[in-house]
Amino acid sequence: MARPLVLLSNDDGYRAQGIQLLKHAIFAWADVVICAPEMEQSTTSHSLSLYRPLRLVQVSDSEYAVDGTPADCVYVALHGARVLPRPPDLVVSGLNHGLNLGNDVFYSGTVAAAREAALKGFVALAVSADMRADFEKAAAMSASIARGLLGSVPSSPALGRLFNVNFPSHGSWKPRSTRLGRRFYRDEVEFRRDPRGREYLWIGGAALEHDLLEGSDTEAYDRGEVGITPLVLDLWDPGGSAQAAAVVAAVSTEREQESDPDAC
Repeated sequence: MARPLVLLSNDDGYRAQGIQLLKHAIFAWADVVICAPEMEQSTTSHSLSLYRPLRLVQVSDSEYAVDGTPADCVYVALHGARVLPRPPDLVVSGLNHGLNLGNDVFYSGTVAAAREAALKGFVALAVSADMRADFEKAAAMSASIARGLLGSVPSSPALGRLFNVNFPSHGSWKPRSTRLGRRFYRDEVEFRRDPRGREYLWIGGAALEHDLLEGSDTEAYDRGEVGITPLVLDLWDPGGSAQAAAVVAAVSTEREQESDPDAC
């Protein structure tokens, strides 16, 4: 039987240490094709380049670089007909240089690359590691997690699956099933002047903290464990349906009154 095929991407760029280590770790049991950004694309989230041309460069027999976002790379690989010999059995994004815990997943290019695949019906995995972690060890364990997903999670064109994994720099690295925690950065805008006197600014503070939420990926990180977090693709909140219905009723009443002044 043919070996499984894994599509590998990231947001650090195709040359990054993490993706290269992960490629070698996964190649022990699967064929691997890399399609990743030409340059670093951290915190680009799920943006697609719809209003500018993209360039695809074949770096080697199994490596491609795109001058776009992580989501662009996965989109091109899945639909471009040049990158993959057949649909992948699994899509993995990482190994990211830096954590993606809690609400980092909304900004992360690493998670977005995996989510793009999941939205198209594939089983997808995003893996990230603390900058101080043993990346070779994290790549080996990421490959084990990927293989476990391949054997236990069904793939369907109508039912994608998305998982997010983080490796701390310390601890036992015991794997745990987790939920998303809440991670907060200090929100800052710093205004500066360039050498010509023009104003520019930097956004986003470096200081961060997270809530102590039981069963969360942030709790697992604090304990030195590896959190494996399933993420939803449907952002609909059924808990807000009553509020939405109340707004509908209020707007409908207002429109009726506007169309029939005598109704007042």
